[in-house]
Amino acid sequence: MDKITVAELASECSVQNQVVLSELKRLGLYVFSPSATIDATFADTIRKKILNQRETDEARQAEAEKKKEAHEETAKQGKKIAAKKAVTPAEAPEAPKAKKGVKKPEKAPEVKHEEETHPRLSLAPRKGRKHYDRETAELVEVVAPVAAQKPAELTNLEAAQRVLSGIGAPVEVPPPPESAPSAPEPEPSETKPAVEAGPATPLVTEPVAPPEPVLRLEEPVAHPGTVSKKIVVPKAKTKILMRTSTEKVVTPEITDRILKGLQEKTPVARPAAPVRFVKKKKPGRAEAPERVARVVELPRPPASPEDYRPIAITEGVTLKELAEKMEIKSKYIIQKLIAKGILASINQTLDLEVAKDVCAEFGFRAEVISFEQEAEARQEVADNPTDRVTRPPVVTIMGHVDHGKTSLLDAIRETNVTATEAGGITQHIGAYHVDIKGRNIVFLDTPGHEAFTLMRARGAQVTDIVVLVVAADDGVMPQTVEAIHHAKAANVPIVVAINKIDKPGAQPERVKQALSEHGLLAEDWGGDVVTVPVSAKQKTNLDLLLEMILLVADLKELKANPRRLASGVVLEAQVDIGRGRVVTVLIQNGSLRVGDVFMAGAVHGRVRALIDDRGRSIESAGPSMPVEIQGLQDLPQAGDSFQVFEDAGKARQVAELRQAKLREKALRTTARVSLEALYEQMRQGTVKELPIILKADVQGSVEVLSDVLNKLSTEKVKVRILHSAAGAITETDALLASASNAIIIGFSVRPERKAQELADAEGVEIRLYTVIYNVANDIKNAMIGMLEYTTREKYLGRAEVRETFRVPKFGLVAGSYILDGIVRRNSDVRLLRDSIVIHEGKIISLRRFKDDVAEVKSGFECGIGLEHFSDVKVGDIIEAYTVEKVQPTSL
Repeated sequence: MDKITVAELASECSVQNQVVLSELKRLGLYVFSPSATIDATFADTIRKKILNQRETDEARQAEAEKKKEAHEETAKQGKKIAAKKAVTPAEAPEAPKAKKGVKKPEKAPEVKHEEETHPRLSLAPRKGRKHYDRETAELVEVVAPVAAQKPAELTNLEAAQRVLSGIGAPVEVPPPPESAPSAPEPEPSETKPAVEAGPATPLVTEPVAPPEPVLRLEEPVAHPGTVSKKIVVPKAKTKILMRTSTEKVVTPEITDRILKGLQEKTPVARPAAPVRFVKKKKPGRAEAPERVARVVELPRPPASPEDYRPIAITEGVTLKELAEKMEIKSKYIIQKLIAKGILASINQTLDLEVAKDVCAEFGFRAEVISFEQEAEARQEVADNPTDRVTRPPVVTIMGHVDHGKTSLLDAIRETNVTATEAGGITQHIGAYHVDIKGRNIVFLDTPGHEAFTLMRARGAQVTDIVVLVVAADDGVMPQTVEAIHHAKAANVPIVVAINKIDKPGAQPERVKQALSEHGLLAEDWGGDVVTVPVSAKQKTNLDLLLEMILLVADLKELKANPRRLASGVVLEAQVDIGRGRVVTVLIQNGSLRVGDVFMAGAVHGRVRALIDDRGRSIESAGPSMPVEIQGLQDLPQAGDSFQVFEDAGKARQVAELRQAKLREKALRTTARVSLEALYEQMRQGTVKELPIILKADVQGSVEVLSDVLNKLSTEKVKVRILHSAAGAITETDALLASASNAIIIGFSVRPERKAQELADAEGVEIRLYTVIYNVANDIKNAMIGMLEYTTREKYLGRAEVRETFRVPKFGLVAGSYILDGIVRRNSDVRLLRDSIVIHEGKIISLRRFKDDVAEVKSGFECGIGLEHFSDVKVGDIIEAYTVEKVQPTSL
């Protein structure tokens, strides 16, 4: 299937790399590097999703533009309608504004005149203010009377208006009450007579300037029978009059009332802050606290890196959990992620590097801890000291191979485990629970063979006490020294058991002296190391050894809480034909029960069955108990931590995240090894490789075998393990071996029937072993067989040239005498002159007298013809030899 990198896909879709990585996480594929490759199926899905999103955004943008254009068009239409309604030149012309204190000359009245009596209509809108609300005036057509109207007499109101006009304020008078058009008004004593209208000429009135500034009240006069327009409006509001003169003016009574009303109206000051409307308090309820807006100040990165606040985050941390740890809202983290081109929901898992960057932007220094460490710390806080009880000690038996470790454990358990081990050596970590005088001790039996270094180191890390077994007749050996180093590195106390004291050549004192050279000084020599001479075969001093173990355990005060969730370490993992995937774990704290959800390394599961070291099914197991667990989805690695969780979803999420990281790491490692191998082959030439598929019964054996086989690699031949796993040899393994020309190594496992048939048909070699050093020897021999043959020169004989002569068929022939050895036809020769090599070639002609011969022995004369060489002189030495191919015997 075609593959594409994340960076190429992002470039193709014109988006950032983080967008593609986020989409892959949503699809369940955790990829953390833009250079990682993905399948074409995922790439097509992401392309379609990004294309659909882009089309949706374009459609939304087009729709928004259409709405905006429609809104603008509606606004333009509204402005046009408002402009038409605002003013019409033929119907409502603006009244001209007169300057204060200046009298404009009056114009002659026209035939048709519109009278504006509304006080608001005489006011022009001020700049920066809103227009006044003008009520729509009703136009009423009135037929002009035949006789022109005469000016009416001045009333008190008119007198007030005259006074106010002297002040300088423009005043408009409300319209007089309507009357019949034929009723003439009485003429005042001092008024100018109206101009009578003629039938064909327009009515013209001559303006007469009054002697003093007064308010002139006129009504339009028209021809008899003509139509004039009159504005009928509601009662006008009181107008604010402005005083421009400093002279004291005597006003009539009505003017006093107007001015008095104006003085009472004072402007109301606008409040500085918006008025808060408080809900009316109901009787019987407590007053609600006033809500005050709180300004949130987000933390910022400090100037110095030392001022960053430390914060602990776990693998698989979600956005919500990160916000809770930093005590800020999730939306601020989402804003930071969007700025980085990452789209994440509140419950989405964040990459550790991304989480660190986000924490740094808010002034935090993120420290990554494992999921198990956080759970352990959380339980330590909630742990009740009163619930802690004394737990059994975990004792690991270590030492050199064949020093009697398993035999000593058999004597303690009164069983015979050694007889069941292949080759008589331990090849797994055996965990056993022993009851001794009402107290329990857990023993771990580790291998002593040199190949099992990882197992010994793992056993030292999970134990409380190390029992170092040393044979009294053999002394301190390399694996003994290695076990001492493992115990010291783990800071574990050591109890020395000097075994095989019943043998004739036993020398316990020599063993103590050798141990003192490595920092273990016995108590009887003035040190603090407990030393017990024992005999596993005769069962001598076993009780004393157990008492010393319990004494050391009491001094350490080993305690655990059986009420908390179980935690421990994986000792072994294997695939059983009848039971499936089985894991051996040592519970270090808490209690494990059937049905608990747990996680071991990158594998999660639920406990379906618990089996103790005696093969009995149990419902629960307490601290320091070795048990077998069934119910895993996959096999963890030996040495992985084991932890029980209440949240099954969180355990599954973290396990999937770890598996994705392991897959990515494997891909990076494979690519790097391939490139390095290619460069090495180009630099040094082709290198032989032995491809191997490795299957073993338990995961610990797989690790050991992989380590042993990798150590066999040399510069000439390299071992390449294509696949290694615990379990039986399957049909898939046979197919892989057939495609890659590999051999299958099975350790304590058998091939399935279909796998065996396929291997026979394809010519795949399957080798089965039960002892680990047999695997190493056979693979070493196979690697030697892959080496190219070496050449070796074999000396045959020497001849001295005494005469030279020419033969028509062969040219120059050297008459020679065989000094020693034998000279054969077609053998390689070397021509020496004064001990200097002159020529190297082959003998093409060898004759005695006139007969061709195959060889000539020492003491005889013969004629020798050399290939492509004729410069032979008397006294030269011809040395004959052959080149042989030699099979290498070592790497």
